[in-house]
Amino acid sequence: MRIFVAGATGAVGRSLVPRLVRAGHSVTGLTRTPAKAVLVQTLGAEPVIADALDARSIQAAVTAARPDVVVHQLTDLKGADLRDFDGAFATSNRLRQEGTDHLLAAARAAGVQRFVAQSYCGWPYAREGADVKTEDDALDPTPPSNMRRTLEAIRHLERVVTTAAAPIGVVLRYGGFYGPGTGVFEATTIDQVHRRRFPLVGGGTAWWSFVHIDDAAEATACAIERGHGIYNVVDDDPAPVAEWLPALATMLGAKPPLRLPAFIARLLAGEAIVTMMTQSRAGSNAKAKRELSWQPRHPSWRQGFAAIAGDLRLAA
Repeated sequence: MRIFVAGATGAVGRSLVPRLVRAGHSVTGLTRTPAKAVLVQTLGAEPVIADALDARSIQAAVTAARPDVVVHQLTDLKGADLRDFDGAFATSNRLRQEGTDHLLAAARAAGVQRFVAQSYCGWPYAREGADVKTEDDALDPTPPSNMRRTLEAIRHLERVVTTAAAPIGVVLRYGGFYGPGTGVFEATTIDQVHRRRFPLVGGGTAWWSFVHIDDAAEATACAIERGHGIYNVVDDDPAPVAEWLPALATMLGAKPPLRLPAFIARLLAGEAIVTMMTQSRAGSNAKAKRELSWQPRHPSWRQGFAAIAGDLRLAA
């Protein structure tokens, strides 16, 4: 197949593109900057440079690539300060709204058969009921005020992708990413854990789902060939913050995280952080396993975290 990957140099794209190339697909990788075109080539794809927020530019790029499938992995999270949650995600939210609309329109005009888009599993779910949610459960009807624009953007992306008459739309709600240099193993996060600047807020009662970046890429490859609608792409082992954060610190050889009352964390870091540490919900991957024929190779963050932390200790 001919596959157009928007966001080819992002966390998922860097793992996904080589997989698709090895499987014999012809891959075009979209990037916004000429500097990243070299990386796209290194991954094995044909680079195309275009601004996803420019409808005409995207139309031309997709038309020239003549893809059977478009994969939307566009985000912009550089220097994110979650104290201003909606501000940190402002560009990503434009990509989820305007960028998705431009990509969908271009895909439809080019006769694309399938459209696969990135979403998120976790804090967007309603903060009530079961700790572990399925795709049929509602998203949060009343998110914290500084998370509303971000949730609106997620709702928009999921709605327009899954309700379009054509192409067939698939939305993947990824769990929290991890992998070497990715997500919780980014250098800044590791440093925060070691300096005890990643505290356990309140009782650490929020539930999280994780997914190894390679498993996220594999699920995306599966969705290129099958499925329709929304899927949680997470591992088999959802866990509360009070469990996974101290475990991560131990694996990294750091002291246990400090405990911070929720009211103090609210003053210092804002409502979004408190929500994600005390109220967020995790997700079930049963539907993705069943309908996408996907099985995570890293079924639990416990073993996945430990393996990466062990490699870091050996490299130190």
